[in-house]
Amino acid sequence: MQSVLVLDFGSQYTQLIARRTRELGIYSEILPYNTTPETIREHKPSAIILSGGPTSVYDENAILPHDGIFSLGIPILGICYGLQAIAKHFGGKVASSLKQEFGRAKILVKRDENHESLLFRNIPDSDVWMSHGDKVVNLPEGFRITASSENSEMCAFESFGSKGALKIYALQFHPEVQHSLYGKQLLSNFLIDIAGIKPDWSSKSFIEHQIEDIRQRAGNETVICGISGGVDSTVAAVLVSRAIGKQLHCVFVDNGLLRKNEAEKVMSFLKPLGLKVTLADASDLFLKRLKGVASPEKKRKIIGRTFIQVFEEHMHHEKFLVQGTLYPDVIESISVKGPSETIKSHHNVGGLPKRMKLKLIEPLRELFKDEVRAVGRELGIAEDILMRHPFPGPGLAVRVLGSLTRERLDVLREADEIFIEELKTSGLYQQVWQAFSVLLPVQSVGVMGDKRTYENVLALRAVESTDGMTADWAQLPHDFLARVSNRIINEVRGINRVAYDISSKPPATIEWE
Repeated sequence: MQSVLVLDFGSQYTQLIARRTRELGIYSEILPYNTTPETIREHKPSAIILSGGPTSVYDENAILPHDGIFSLGIPILGICYGLQAIAKHFGGKVASSLKQEFGRAKILVKRDENHESLLFRNIPDSDVWMSHGDKVVNLPEGFRITASSENSEMCAFESFGSKGALKIYALQFHPEVQHSLYGKQLLSNFLIDIAGIKPDWSSKSFIEHQIEDIRQRAGNETVICGISGGVDSTVAAVLVSRAIGKQLHCVFVDNGLLRKNEAEKVMSFLKPLGLKVTLADASDLFLKRLKGVASPEKKRKIIGRTFIQVFEEHMHHEKFLVQGTLYPDVIESISVKGPSETIKSHHNVGGLPKRMKLKLIEPLRELFKDEVRAVGRELGIAEDILMRHPFPGPGLAVRVLGSLTRERLDVLREADEIFIEELKTSGLYQQVWQAFSVLLPVQSVGVMGDKRTYENVLALRAVESTDGMTADWAQLPHDFLARVSNRIINEVRGINRVAYDISSKPPATIEWE
């Protein structure tokens, strides 16, 4: 199977590059920016893509690709920082731009009657997504400009003449971002037309590859799986079960931070999947350790450590722990392949203890939510399980802002149940990507029964998204929101005000903590 290697320089969009290649039916892997030519040869890629990144190529300690990758004879596409790294390597000059470009910009494709760029074939002048403060000011020898923007005369260039055989292409903008109108076509031109890759990757081939890998890693060892009933952990468990069968033992931990009646619901719908599942009620332990903790980062780390302890207590001789970690969890928590910025620690990534008895098996680690659902369908998992809204691993701990108490958790459970029930009754549940309630550490004055009240404020959150990396607030009907607000205030004791969150991601995150 032909593949693409994406070298990661720390961009928040790196996995989107790999994702777009998979959408084209081409297998991709992400490796660190400084991967050696020898390692690249071992992977036998048909193309290399250099990602964007947050630093500058002219910094004293600039991160740069290994010089030898440009002599491998493998087609290379540099994106944003990748373009600047190519320019620097071949003798061009990169400098800070007086006018930065962030967001939409229009590119003008250079048309030459004597030469048509294969990269821009069938791509007109169009809007693209820019995110840079530096630009190329002197083009390296042996390269020609293929597109420009108002602020970047050399926002795309490629090798030609004696250097044309290198097949090196560079873009200042981000074709992997949906706002670049012809971005997917451009990547197709590079991967299929220029690199000559035959699209043969699919959910089915991904499953086959993972099953083989899991069998090799696990051998004859028994494996424990933390399952929550969410899409990610359920798909991960079924996939690992498909690989090693009865060697898998699943543990569903009731941490006291679940939604209303969640434990009973989850155990019920997991039964038909043929998984061996043990219910571990550790709610007292979790709530004791979280008592008085208000910091979201501390909450996540406490929950991560406690989860591992509970799993280890249910171990027999297992050496591996299966988790349904996805790429959005990873990229927000730690620098994975390159020097990316940490946004927040997810309990199953940045929140894990440094020393663990268990080794991790995370077959979905480099997939997005919609890709996981596609894998789940291929595995035969029921649609009502696959289309459940995402629920954070730390559960209601990051939806009750501030310190946790059983009373505050119960208030949130009741309110959230009403919100989700109304969404389903109104046929809106599947129209939004995720919806939930947040109990704020704020009280407000109200009037109920002619008496003054001083009660909690609840925020409702509903977003539209594809992969969780970006999201926009869902414009739910006003009469629906009014009905939900009225029910919550009248039916949930302790809430006298309901607000609706109209923030997008970015600048906000989907969850409040």
